[in-house]
Amino acid sequence: MDCVRRHRTEPPSSRYTLPDPRDAVPRQDLVALGADLEPGTLLAAYRAGLFPMPVDPEKRRSKIAWYSPDPRGVIPLDGLRVSRSLRRSCRHFDVAFDTRFREVIEGCADIGRTGRWITPEFVDAYQRLFELGWAHSVETYRDGELVGGLYGVRINRFFAGESMFHRATDASKVALVALVDQLNETGATMLDIQWRTDHLASLGAIEIDRTQYLRDLALACADEVGAARWG
Repeated sequence: MDCVRRHRTEPPSSRYTLPDPRDAVPRQDLVALGADLEPGTLLAAYRAGLFPMPVDPEKRRSKIAWYSPDPRGVIPLDGLRVSRSLRRSCRHFDVAFDTRFREVIEGCADIGRTGRWITPEFVDAYQRLFELGWAHSVETYRDGELVGGLYGVRINRFFAGESMFHRATDASKVALVALVDQLNETGATMLDIQWRTDHLASLGAIEIDRTQYLRDLALACADEVGAARWG
């Protein structure tokens, strides 16, 4: 596995005051609209238990929606389900970290994907987070060609998985296996996947209520042990 090591830089604070998800209506995922995608705003949001999506992905400058799902999807770091066939697939790919971040997020943003929500504005925003050392990618290669991957945000012991893509069977799943191995090796305690889908449930994803999520998140983000390790 290859990895490009990056130092984290704390950006200027957000000029917005984000809502506290603890005050949100139970079982209502959408918490707020507005603000921006500056690095300080994004980091404040993840630390508070929020993440952004565009209201209208078809617009270049769509209003931003902030979500805190209740219940929240997570993958326990000791609970990833790796089938025999997936374990075999892992042997047929090369895996790297942080080597082609922008290509990974652009793969996730492919306009041909059903349910596409990653706009050019979001690509640029997470690229800035990557350059500051907070966003990361996992890449899967076959014969030197990028065929899958995922990206997300790491804050201390917490990782927010944002999106995955694949151009070869099991390529994104292999990236997820590598991510979980990486998180376990570097002291992480929490892998957030936003919403539990049937596909992710087959890999071990579960749901926890918002109150439990926010409690676990606070502990994971506050704990600096192992925070700088990646790769």
